[in-house]
Amino acid sequence: MSVSKGVDSRFMEELKQKNNIAEVAASYISLDRKGGNYWACCPFHHERTPSFAINEAEQFYHCFGCGESGDVVKFVKEIESTDFMGAVRILAARAKMEVPESNFDSEKSLQMKKKRDTLAAIMLDSAKFYLQNLYGGDERATAHLQYLSNRGLAPTTIKKFGLGASLDFYGLADYLTGKGYRREDLLDSGVLAESKTGKLIDALGGRLIFPIINALDEVVAFGGRALEKTDFAKYKNTKETLLFNKSKTLYNVNLLKKLKREQPIKEVIIVEGYMDTISLYQAGFRNVVASMGTSLTKDQARLVKRYSENVLISYDGDFAGQKADLRGLEILKDENLRVKVVPMPDGQDPDDVARQGAAAYQACLDKAMPLIDYKLHAIERKYDLSKTDERRAFLAEALTVVNSADNESLKEELLKKLREKTGISYHSLERDLQTLSKEDKPKVAEPVQKPAELKAGDRIIKAERFILAAKLFSAPCAKGFDLEEIDFSDQIHQMIATYVKDREKKGERIRPSELFEVLDENCPQFNAILDVNYGDKLADSVAPKFFADSVNVLRRETLNRKINVLCARQAAEEDEERKKAIVKEISYCIAARNRLKK
Repeated sequence: MSVSKGVDSRFMEELKQKNNIAEVAASYISLDRKGGNYWACCPFHHERTPSFAINEAEQFYHCFGCGESGDVVKFVKEIESTDFMGAVRILAARAKMEVPESNFDSEKSLQMKKKRDTLAAIMLDSAKFYLQNLYGGDERATAHLQYLSNRGLAPTTIKKFGLGASLDFYGLADYLTGKGYRREDLLDSGVLAESKTGKLIDALGGRLIFPIINALDEVVAFGGRALEKTDFAKYKNTKETLLFNKSKTLYNVNLLKKLKREQPIKEVIIVEGYMDTISLYQAGFRNVVASMGTSLTKDQARLVKRYSENVLISYDGDFAGQKADLRGLEILKDENLRVKVVPMPDGQDPDDVARQGAAAYQACLDKAMPLIDYKLHAIERKYDLSKTDERRAFLAEALTVVNSADNESLKEELLKKLREKTGISYHSLERDLQTLSKEDKPKVAEPVQKPAELKAGDRIIKAERFILAAKLFSAPCAKGFDLEEIDFSDQIHQMIATYVKDREKKGERIRPSELFEVLDENCPQFNAILDVNYGDKLADSVAPKFFADSVNVLRRETLNRKINVLCARQAAEEDEERKKAIVKEISYCIAARNRLKK
C-alpha cells in the first residue's frame, strides 16, 4: 500500500500543493513544454529522445520509456536517492513548512531523533578537528601528508574527501569535551573510547582519517589507517552506532549522489577500500563506491540500485584466489542488478592500476565480464588444467555454473568455451550437462500456459488497460460509460475501477495522481495504464472504436466466466427442474455472447 500511509493527510495535501511538480522537477532537470505536458530526457534511465512527461494539471510524472511514474514526493525520493521521510523533509524545507514530527513519531522516536542529531554534531566536529590537524602545521602530521603524497593524491582530492589526521590519543577527547558534549554521547558516537584507566581516548588515535559520509551528506563514521607497522589491523572503522550501520553504508555514496544530480549514471563501480575509491575518483571515474572490505549485503545492493541497475565489481587482482566466495555478487544479481566483474592484473588492486593513469584502468573496464563468466574464470584459477584429475574437478564445478545459466543459448556459448579450455568434445559436455539438469529438475513441474491462453489473457488485459486509462483521463470515448457493466480480471485493475466508480458516484473529479496514495510504488499495472495516455491514443478518431471493442472483449469474457460457472452448477445439480432452469440461463448467456461477437 501507499508509502505515506499513517502520515497526516492534511499536511501531505498542503505539502504537495506548495510543491508544484513541474517547478520541483525543473530544479533538477531541463524541461520543455509541448502541448499540455512538460517533457525531458528521463533522469531514471538513459535515453536520447525525451519520453519523460510531467502532467502539471494532475501533478504526476510518467516515463513512457522505462515506465517510472509517481507524484512530487516520489520524484524527490528517487532523484535524491533518499527514503520517503527524507523526500518529505526536502519538500517541506523548500516550501518553508515545518514537518509535524509528532504526527510521524512517537515520544520515544523523538528522543531517538534528538540523540541522533547530537551524534551527528559530534561526528561533524570531529571531522573538522581531523581536517585541521592535517593542515594545521603540526609536525606530527608530516607522516600523514607524506603518506598521501606517496599515494599520488592531489590536495584538491584530499579536501574533496575530507581526509584528516589523528595526531595522538587525547587531542580529540579534549576538543570534544571542551565543546560541552556529554561523556555518554561521545562514547555512543564511536569516535572516542575508554582506556583501561577509564580515560576518554581517540578510537583511531594516530591514524590517517577517512570520513564516511552518507547520502544526506552527514558524517556517520570514520575509517583510520595506521601509518606504521602495528600488531593491530592496518585499517579500522569506528564502531557501529545509531548513525552508522556498515552493512547499509557505501563509502563515497555522497559524491555518487551529486554525480547523479548532474547526469544519469550508466553504471556504478564497486571497489573494496577507501584508497581504491579515492584513486579512481581522482583518475576521473566518479561513479565509484566502496563496500569497505565487507561482503556485499542486500541493503548495499538496494542502495546501489538507487543510482544505477548496472554494477561493475572491481576487486583486487587476487580476488579469485583469496575470495572465491561469490555470495555477495549473487546478492546483487538477486536484487535484479546487472553485474559484471572487472578482472585486475595479478597482484594489483584498482588503486595500483588507477595510479598508472585513466587509460590503464579503462582497459580493465573494457574487459569486464558477466557474472557467470567470471564464476567460470574464478573456478579455472583454482585448478591446473594440464593435470587430468584437476581438469575433471574443474569440469564438475564448471558444469554446475553453466547449468545455472538463464537460457539455452547462453549455455551453448559457455559449453563451447569449456570445450576450448579442456579439449573435451562439445557433445560429451552437452550430455553431462543434460544429466546434471535431470538430477536438478524438480519432481513436480509447474503448469505451463498454452500460447492461445496467453494471447487471450493479453487481449483481456489490454482491453482493461485502455478502458481504465480512458476513464482516468476523461477521454471523450469513455464519457457516460458505467464501469459497473464489466468485471476486471486483475486485482489492481479492480482497485482502480473502484476508485473511478467512487469518484463518479460522488460527482468528484477523477485525479490519476491520487492513486499514488493507494497503490504500491512502481506498480507495473498502473504504469502500463499510464502508458496508454501517450500521444493521441485516447483522443484520435480510432479511440471510440477501440474503446467499444475493448468493452465488448470484457463483456464476452464476463459472459464466458458466467457460462463456465453455470455449466459446473448444472453438472452438479440433481433436481431436473432446477437443471432445466440453469440450462435456460446458459442458453441466454450464449445468445448474448453471440450478439456481442456480431
